[in-house]
This record gives sequence, C-alpha cells and structure tokens, in this order.
Amino acid sequence: MVTRSSLRHLRIPFSFFLMPVFFFALALTPNLNEGRLVLVFLALHLFLYPSSNGYNSYFDRDEESIGGLKNPPKVTPDLYWISQLFFVIALILGASISWDFAGLLGIYGLVSMAYSHPSIRIKKYPWLSWVIAGLFQGYFTFAMTYMGLSELDWTVIFKPHVVIPGLLTSLMLWGNYPLTQVYQHREDARRGDQTLSRTLGIKGTFAFSSVFFALTGACFVWYFFDRGQSSMVWIYLSAMAPVILFFLVWFFFVRTNPEKYASYSWAMGMNSLSAIFLNAFFIYYFIENTQILQVFAY
Repeated sequence: MVTRSSLRHLRIPFSFFLMPVFFFALALTPNLNEGRLVLVFLALHLFLYPSSNGYNSYFDRDEESIGGLKNPPKVTPDLYWISQLFFVIALILGASISWDFAGLLGIYGLVSMAYSHPSIRIKKYPWLSWVIAGLFQGYFTFAMTYMGLSELDWTVIFKPHVVIPGLLTSLMLWGNYPLTQVYQHREDARRGDQTLSRTLGIKGTFAFSSVFFALTGACFVWYFFDRGQSSMVWIYLSAMAPVILFFLVWFFFVRTNPEKYASYSWAMGMNSLSAIFLNAFFIYYFIENTQILQVFAY
C-alpha cells in the first residue's frame, strides 16, 4: 500500500529547482525532437529526482525541515520500494531513447543512493559531498540531458561544447549547495553528518557561497561573450539581480541573528526565487538560441 507520507517524501514539486539545468541543455541541443524532449523530462523530473528524494528521506528519517517539506511526515516502509520503482521507471524511459542514456541515469541513481545509504553515506563527508552533489546535479546531469535530447552516444559528455556549459551549471550548484544546509545543522549533528555548512559555520557558509556566486556570474558572462551573444549577458545579469539582492538581504539579517534567520523559510525563498528566474532565463535562451518561434511562424 502506498501511503500519503511516502508520496510527500518523493517531493516531486522539488524537481522545479533542478529544471534550469534541463532548460540550459535544451537550449544548446543540436538535434531537437519533441518525443525525446518529453521522455527525457519525464525520466528526470518525474521519476529519477523523486526516486532520489524518497531514497534519501528513507534513510535520513528527518524530524525537522528538509528541502520541499517544512514538516516532513514519518517515514513508512513502502517509501523504499516506491523510490526503487520510480528509479526503474526512469531507466525504462531512458532505455526507450538509448542504452547509453539509460546507463547514465543508472549511474546518477546509484551515486544518489551512495549519498545517503548508511554503509557509504557520502553526505557525512563535507567536501566530498559538496563536490559530488554539484558535479552530478550540474555537469553530469547537463551532459546526460544533452545526450538524451540529441540521441547521441555517451562520448559526447566529454566534448568541450558540453563540458564547459556543464561545468557552469556545477558552479551554480556549488554556490547554492551549502545554503541548503544552513537550517539543518541540528538535524545533521544528531545523525553525525559533518556537512559543508556545519564545517564552514553559518556566516562562513554565506561568505563561501558569495564567492561562488560571483565566480559563476563572471563565467557565464565570459561564456556568452565567447559565443558572440553579448545581448544575453545583460539579460542574464538582469535575471540574476533579484536573486543576488535577496541573498544580500538574507546575509545581512543572518549576520545580525544567525539562529533566527538561517531558517527553512529563507532558504526555500532563496531556492524558489533562483529557480523562477533561472528557469525563465534559460527558457528565453532556448527560444532565442534555437529561433524556434521563427520556425513555427513559417
């Protein structure tokens, strides 16, 4: 029997926060096909990510707020099997595109399991978990998405035109990842997980993220100039302005009272605002880069 608790722990709406990577890959795809677009989107956002969320929740058994759930319900045994079922469905959808794509989905799923499984639990190693989370949710996912959308073989993930934008998405996530942990220090300490945010401290987390946000912005500016798309620079910076303003305001309040303002509500506000503007920007970039509206016009 599937419980309501397990469905909530899948946190399907949370996939919205990872969609910018999909839309960025979509904008650069040279061989766009509507059927593959739907299959890749469903495999990632409806099945693979929720599978990872559920599996993580099953072993974490959080009692305090987690990403997407302010008050997580009690974990029930069926959550493990539902997360595995979602993983299998993701693989089946991936295989309908290519075995290479299914293979990369499988690698992502296994790494996400290792992240939270007690026998390995990458999550408890601060720097290793930071590198792996940013690398796999960023570059690896970008490359996997690009490959699936274009129906290319796995070797494309090592091509410079895939590696460079893929690493840009990792930079975004390496900046944001510690911020998702600032309100979980007590919960992580209870489980013995020495997360990066606990290692850096609350104020240190914000200082660390600010450096990576600046680096990410500079690299994206270089990327668009290098592609001869200077107009995109200003649109990108305009899209990021509200996010950076929110971050700076949040940082100001955290410096005055870390315990009060390093909270779930502020962290989810930051995630939501960032996802909204990044999704909007990359959808716009997809429209402009592919000139898809002109195609439909004819």
